[in-house]
Amino acid sequence: MKPTSTVPAWPSKFMAASAPHWITISACITAGPVKPRFSSAIPNTATEKWLGRWDSKGTLAHGRMEDIEMDFRLTPQQEALKKEFDDFFKEEEKRAPENWIGGFETRFETDENWAYYRSVIERVAKKGWLALPWPKKYGGQEMGLIEQALFAQSAEYHRVPAIDVHLSIVSASILEYGSEEIKSHWLPRMARGEINFAQCWSEPNAGSDLASLTTRAVEDGDDYVINGQKIWTTGAHRADHLFVLARTDPNAPKHKGLTYFLTEINRPGITIRPLYYMNRAHVYNETFFDDVRIPKKNIVGQVNQGWYVTMAGANFERSGAGGVAALQRDLEDLVQFCKETVRGGQALSKDPMVQRKLAELAVQIEAARQWSFYCAWQQSKNPLTFAEPSASKYFMTELMVRFANTAVEIMGLYGTLKQGSKWAALKGKFESQCQITLGFTIAGGSTETQKNVIAWLGLQLPRLK
Repeated sequence: MKPTSTVPAWPSKFMAASAPHWITISACITAGPVKPRFSSAIPNTATEKWLGRWDSKGTLAHGRMEDIEMDFRLTPQQEALKKEFDDFFKEEEKRAPENWIGGFETRFETDENWAYYRSVIERVAKKGWLALPWPKKYGGQEMGLIEQALFAQSAEYHRVPAIDVHLSIVSASILEYGSEEIKSHWLPRMARGEINFAQCWSEPNAGSDLASLTTRAVEDGDDYVINGQKIWTTGAHRADHLFVLARTDPNAPKHKGLTYFLTEINRPGITIRPLYYMNRAHVYNETFFDDVRIPKKNIVGQVNQGWYVTMAGANFERSGAGGVAALQRDLEDLVQFCKETVRGGQALSKDPMVQRKLAELAVQIEAARQWSFYCAWQQSKNPLTFAEPSASKYFMTELMVRFANTAVEIMGLYGTLKQGSKWAALKGKFESQCQITLGFTIAGGSTETQKNVIAWLGLQLPRLK
């Protein structure tokens, strides 16, 4: 596809899940070479280098604007696939437990929720959808990342737990850096939904500064022996496998002495302890390694190169395509709540301040959606794209916090009631989200970390010491 000469019509149903969406970096893409509006205000600077190298005639150093394919309206095949996703997940949503409110953490909280999640994964795996962009020889469908984004958005819009974030993270690392032996052994099992991973990266003294981790892995024959502690291991009490980042060379610079391991969770020496957060749910854990032996064949990439393996997966975690659709659905519910709720003798929807708050959220959600597609497009060209996923993660998680706070503010005291109360508005979802979403701005790299990545790798500003 090529840039069109006219601006596509505004969707007739702005918030409809079935409405086609596109992304154009310029507000108006015209025939011929033009600069994306994102960079036009700062000509001949590093900002332009982020989106492409332009010469004085408005052409890219590696080709003209037409070669960029920046028109992301869906093809007929993509429209058909999206409809298939929507039809499937609409039915799956009906099978959810009574108090199901969606979200990544919810699946870990109760046995009933976990059973629902596993049943969804089994059905999705049978359709081959767990591995849409992977090569067919590993169980994939060899589709693009746009198709993967459509899948994620459809699942999240319908609040169906079909997105295994940990599988997405570790598979991206394996596909980029894994040996053929690693790929052939692990990926087909993952595509069939047979493995549940948990992430062992963060430590009590290594969060945003992850490269400061101290968990040690010492070579011993055909194994490495691991000792240390990990924290915030989401879903470890439900998982059967872990992906672990450990220090193999304590004398190397902190980013260059790390190695990436895969392991079964039932190996001797691994201990899981629960960490309960404000909502009192069991989602997170501490994970202890005491003389845990992991075979060398379970290393992804090269020894002491684990930082790069980790970042390959982190980028796909940060792109956030599914979260946008979840917010869209939440907005629709909030709008309906405002239409049905009367305060002071009139519906909340007639309050001009409420209208403005809802309008702000709608615009921000649409901006996040467009950026998520842009990330998918960039990553389809280069899996090691960094600045764009960081921008998406920064914007999306901060938006989640604003959304939750705005929703509770609009609902008033009813919005502060917990799930289970008969008076709780919208099942108490946003009371819970007010607590959870703050953690989203830290998990996967804090907002401050994302800003650093954008500044250093996106705008090519000096790296801070």
